Amino acid sequence: MPGAAVGGEGVFPHKMPESKPDIELSSAMERMFDYPAPRAQDNELFSQFKFTRLKGFDYRDGDGTVSRRDPSRPIRANGRYYVWYTKRDSPRPPLGVKRAAEATDTIPSTDWDLSEIWYATSEDGFTWEEKGVAVRRPEKPAIGWRSVATPDILVWKGKYYLYYQAFVETSGIRGDVCPVSVSWSESPDGPWTPTLRQVVPFGEKGEWDQDAIHDPQPVVYKGKIHLYYKSAYNKWPDHRQDYAVAQGLAVAEDPLGPFVKHRLNPVLNSGHETTYFPFKEGMAAMAIKDGNEHSTMQYAPDGVNFEIASVLTLTPTAAGPFTPDAFTGSGNGRGVTWGLCHFINAGDRDHQHTILARFDCDLSLDWHDPAMKQTGIWHRPEVYFSQGLTREQRQRIATQRPEP
Repeated sequence: MPGAAVGGEGVFPHKMPESKPDIELSSAMERMFDYPAPRAQDNELFSQFKFTRLKGFDYRDGDGTVSRRDPSRPIRANGRYYVWYTKRDSPRPPLGVKRAAEATDTIPSTDWDLSEIWYATSEDGFTWEEKGVAVRRPEKPAIGWRSVATPDILVWKGKYYLYYQAFVETSGIRGDVCPVSVSWSESPDGPWTPTLRQVVPFGEKGEWDQDAIHDPQPVVYKGKIHLYYKSAYNKWPDHRQDYAVAQGLAVAEDPLGPFVKHRLNPVLNSGHETTYFPFKEGMAAMAIKDGNEHSTMQYAPDGVNFEIASVLTLTPTAAGPFTPDAFTGSGNGRGVTWGLCHFINAGDRDHQHTILARFDCDLSLDWHDPAMKQTGIWHRPEVYFSQGLTREQRQRIATQRPEP
């Protein structure tokens, strides 16, 4: 309602206007009306996140030899939920990036090295039964011989397609230089037929995505397959700590390609993993961890030009949201209320492994949970104290103390 009533003349009113009032406003108050709702509690793309441990997965008492990470979006098929994920099962925990050159054919460098794609099913989304391997590593030198990881699922015209990172070298030697490949099946239970080829091309030398296409996440949008992906850039061969991350979009009319990259890539300037879902007529995206706009929900009415819709806290890492309309192309996305994620710090330095978990939220047009819309989260002091100073930081502070 342009020109909404105010208190005194030219003064912002006590009762929150539904739209921007016709008065002079500060930049902050002007910006407030750029969000889907001026109050976070009324914003359909704002939510808290609640987390639950999953039942049914064995991690060998956390000794670091088994790791599960990077879950796909769960889907509903055959009367139950299905999820695919990266599983590492090795005789010892990973050596770490700094010792990548010491990795062998059985000892991994990173948590996702020497991995395969497994799947599990569930009746309720909380207790899962691991069913077995979906996509195995092929024989060397085929694409993916070193590791297949970070899967996501597409359902298209009655068939199932798994997109994933296919490593042909040890992770950490040059970073995570790897392409995306795809396997397909007539059933979510397999068997899966690998294409053994790269389906999304790298960028040309000097372009932002020249080395890697990571975290493929397909969504059916406007009758085509929109595959969102991420790439780290400004990285190798320069110092690894200088890296930046952005996300791109490739579009195809067939699951096996060809995929054509969008001319405006990157379409998202922040976020470490890809978490996209149809919302209203467009696409919503969760950006976490990396970039100036990390910890935000973003929205693009056209699936390309994203704007910040809300700021988030305690976000799920590597979130795979349950999205019933991800593949329907309805043009009326209803949002999400739960999904799976992972925690990479389930073990200590000598027993590195990652566990799967469930998250719940209210990013849905069909569900209103006021408890999920609260903006205050109170953590116990131990949560903050766990983010303590390093020894080097304390030494620096000690040297900077003023003279008495």
